[in-house]
Amino acid sequence: MNHSDGSQEQPAAELISKRIADLGDWRGETLGRMRALIWQADPDVIEEWKWRGVPVWSHNGIICTGESYKAVVKLTFAKGASLDDPAGLFNASLDGNVRRAIDIHEGEVVDETAFIALVRQAVALNSAGKTKPKKKSKS
Repeated sequence: MNHSDGSQEQPAAELISKRIADLGDWRGETLGRMRALIWQADPDVIEEWKWRGVPVWSHNGIICTGESYKAVVKLTFAKGASLDDPAGLFNASLDGNVRRAIDIHEGEVVDETAFIALVRQAVALNSAGKTKPKKKSKS
């Protein structure tokens, strides 16, 4: 399922694919690879296009954003500070109380298993408390 922020006529998935293609270098390859891992971790993920061109992956709330800069592809996890990161993937935005980011530079390889685990944790955290309240039994 794909959503845009309402200001775009194209579906978010198309806009994200276009961004990856337009980058045309290691950043596009990296963003594409990370996108595939997000889908592998959560086949029900929703792709969104927010804030004038930022790819966003959500499931009951934002999982992470994927931004590309000249020297880095940055994946920012909205609730990253609440996630266990035993592999030490988070290497940016470490001072905040909520978000954490993974900066990927040209030639760097991300531990795919650890990344998938982070995405799944983020989905679980977003989904906690999102279930319908149980009906009270009539006594």
